Amino acid sequence: MTVRIGNCSGFYGDRLSAMREMLEGGDLDYLTGDYLAELTMLILGRDRMKDASRGYAKTFLRQAEDCLGLALDAGVKIVANAGGLNPRGLAEALTKLDSGAKIAYVEGDDLLPRAEELGLGSPLTANAYLGAWGIAECLKQGADVVVTGRVTDASVIVGPAAHHFGWATTEYDALAGAVVAGHVIECGTQATGGNYSFFTEIADMGRPGFPIAEIDADGSSVITKHSGTGGAVSIGTVTAQLLYEITGGRYANPDVTARIDTAVLTQQSSDRVRISQVKGEAPPPTLKVSLNTLGGFRNEFTLILTGLDIAAKAELAQRQFEAWLPARPEELEWTLVRTDKPDAETEETASALLRCVARDSDPNLVGRQFSSVAVELALASYPGFSLTAPPGNGAPYGVFTAGYVPAEQVPHVAVLPDGTRIDIAQATETQALEPVDPPELPTRRPEEPTIRVPLGTIAAARSGDKGGSANVGVWVRTDDEFSWLAHALTVERMKTLLPEAENLAVTRHVLPHLRAVNFVIEGILGDGVASQARFDPQAKGLGEWLRSRHIDIPETLVFKGQI
Repeated sequence: MTVRIGNCSGFYGDRLSAMREMLEGGDLDYLTGDYLAELTMLILGRDRMKDASRGYAKTFLRQAEDCLGLALDAGVKIVANAGGLNPRGLAEALTKLDSGAKIAYVEGDDLLPRAEELGLGSPLTANAYLGAWGIAECLKQGADVVVTGRVTDASVIVGPAAHHFGWATTEYDALAGAVVAGHVIECGTQATGGNYSFFTEIADMGRPGFPIAEIDADGSSVITKHSGTGGAVSIGTVTAQLLYEITGGRYANPDVTARIDTAVLTQQSSDRVRISQVKGEAPPPTLKVSLNTLGGFRNEFTLILTGLDIAAKAELAQRQFEAWLPARPEELEWTLVRTDKPDAETEETASALLRCVARDSDPNLVGRQFSSVAVELALASYPGFSLTAPPGNGAPYGVFTAGYVPAEQVPHVAVLPDGTRIDIAQATETQALEPVDPPELPTRRPEEPTIRVPLGTIAAARSGDKGGSANVGVWVRTDDEFSWLAHALTVERMKTLLPEAENLAVTRHVLPHLRAVNFVIEGILGDGVASQARFDPQAKGLGEWLRSRHIDIPETLVFKGQI
């Protein structure tokens, strides 16, 4: 009675052809897509400000125009959160395609009209993360396509599974298993080799296939992909995705709190990984709310500094620029990136980069007058003056924060193809979200000779953004390696390896079943991705930076029996 649920999108802008590839590549019962992220909600919010009929993922509409007939012929139901801030508008646009498909949508997540009443301030967007039961109800009532606003990423997978098996709202272990399967496949090809630390071990990374979750009635699943597609599904690729954007052993969703620390992974065969033994608990009593506000305006430019006296050149450019500015912006941040090498054989490798970022509530202070001064330095500053590109006129930037409201204060409505509205009850059985008790660590390895090499010699990592914070999950492949990692990679060692985290709050969570440790670094991304506080605003490369840092590793682990 297995249900096959595929994914064809991990973000707004993902491979446009993926929907057709998944529908033509093999059998599916449902095809899902995740189009929303914190930054996406801001983008859609600005779209809606320009035109109230917008606010949804237009690429999904293009995909549906191409593929709805194909899905109907194959009997595949489609579920996606592409409705964004306007699921009704997307449903109406889909209906106009005149495909004969029954279109339903889920709404209630948009709390903007009640934001002040709920203590959420005055944001540009305010959307609660809904769960899966509205989706399940739409499917139960015969919908061929269900589009939603802001539901949790896993919910587009949990809804079809819950409908297919007729799960009750309190079948927590089954629901938790589906949440974990959904968490693995909702980011698309990140589960099949994309963004994978050990990518050089995958034979075909030309065009990774999108993932599929084969979910059983008890919530256990097999992660796989269509045969003949690129990439790979291994314990490694699945572990990496399980560690993406989580905190500790408990992973809260509106319908269930999944115990990720209980998940057991087994390589069943080539490109087939089984996830089993996931435990679930009652969900928390509150729903998370994604809040985006306009933080002000920003502008930036980057100077190229070549050859000798790099530091002096940077000091001169900064001193001149700040002195010439008619008025100083509220924030002016300089970063010197020493990419230069001595006695370099190419001009590029002889050059460093000096980046200047300005932010202010007044667009004029980061607009033309800011850009003009940067250009005016051209013949009056350091030798070899050059810009990577002419500076622009500045643009608004966003600030993300998370709010929380009691679940019973958030409507959850399934709107059926005939317009009937069905209210979905929020969970009545809840449990406050508490950290998992620290697990017992493996036995510490005896003292032995070490060699100083990059951490990534034996460890993989996956990192990502959670508002202004970031997570870095680090895992290894053997019990011997984990017995070293669990004791060696402490919070203190992490801060030493990543000096940018030295003065920030860092929490470590140990996940023995995954042979992993997960770190949450508070505030490293400032006000979130839209504020672009770091040059890597979504922390996608943070884990790879950590892997590149050198650390003393036992020789027997590095050489694996070769010595």
